[in-house]
Amino acid sequence: MQALKHLKRVVTDWFLCGMFLATFLAWLFPHFGSSGGAMHAEYVINIGVFLVFFLHGINLSSEQIRHGLKNWRLHAMVQSFTFIAFPLLWLLGDKLLGSHLPALLMLGFLYLCALPSTISSSVALTGSAGGNVPAAILNASLSSVLGIFITPWLVSLVVGTGAGGIDLGSTLLDLCAMLLLPLLLGQLMRPLLGKFFARYKRYTSIVDKLVILLLVYAAFCNSMVSGMWQQQGTSVILSAFIGSALLLALVLWLTTRSARALKFSPADEIAAVFCASKKSLAAGAPMAALIFGAHPGLGLILLPIMIYHPLQLIVCSIMAENYANRTRREPQALGKAAVSAR
Repeated sequence: MQALKHLKRVVTDWFLCGMFLATFLAWLFPHFGSSGGAMHAEYVINIGVFLVFFLHGINLSSEQIRHGLKNWRLHAMVQSFTFIAFPLLWLLGDKLLGSHLPALLMLGFLYLCALPSTISSSVALTGSAGGNVPAAILNASLSSVLGIFITPWLVSLVVGTGAGGIDLGSTLLDLCAMLLLPLLLGQLMRPLLGKFFARYKRYTSIVDKLVILLLVYAAFCNSMVSGMWQQQGTSVILSAFIGSALLLALVLWLTTRSARALKFSPADEIAAVFCASKKSLAAGAPMAALIFGAHPGLGLILLPIMIYHPLQLIVCSIMAENYANRTRREPQALGKAAVSAR
């Protein structure tokens, strides 16, 4: 019953429904949102991405980040999983299955594994589960900043640089200009505008999600115009779903075992598991537009993270409730033991 309740929550989430609508509209009106189309997606999206990361910077509390600085073992584990363990798992999967899957889908899984962690859902789930929220804020924020530099570098290790690959220098400059610069500007403006935007944080979150939906729509429009989806069967979507589910299950098992092997407290274990297993669609969609440009296969490259995102929300929300129930049971068990000892 709990699983059905969480599934219903995800199904009724307007953002997830919006992703399906964006792909459907791309099928109906592909030329409108494609590069050079009437929507002028390349300009609209750049403005939207800049605005989103500016709002992230304004809403990012430096005080909460300072509170989370102390636990270096937790931070090392989260960042190691995000940028080392995930790519190594992709490398293993590529060796075993790379020859059986489309090259663009494998590139999509590489991109998924190279992405930073989420901020909003990692922090929200850590809080609802009774975990170390300041540590979650620090790790998710640090991951997002590091991802601006590490994600394109990891992708370039496989696809190469220069002709036929990624122009790493130009890509890093674009990412800094479109993601890091507005983030820093937001932090600088936080003393002046922080309280104002905090009152309307719900609306800034809506802007964030609308920009992602525009990116998804534009990516699928370019893929439709190129004829890429006509060349792919439903087996590609099924492969992406199975691969994403297996990856999430494996990473959740590994992060939980690692946190317990390191003897983390229950609160630190919760933060470690939720931050180290997440991958960010909010950062992934705009970064993909900058890294891959108007690549006709961008829709397929984004497919794994588009599937992984709702899966991680469903599974981790169930885990968060289980963690919270366990936390509530422990004081009750201690109270009963104290009474019986008397």
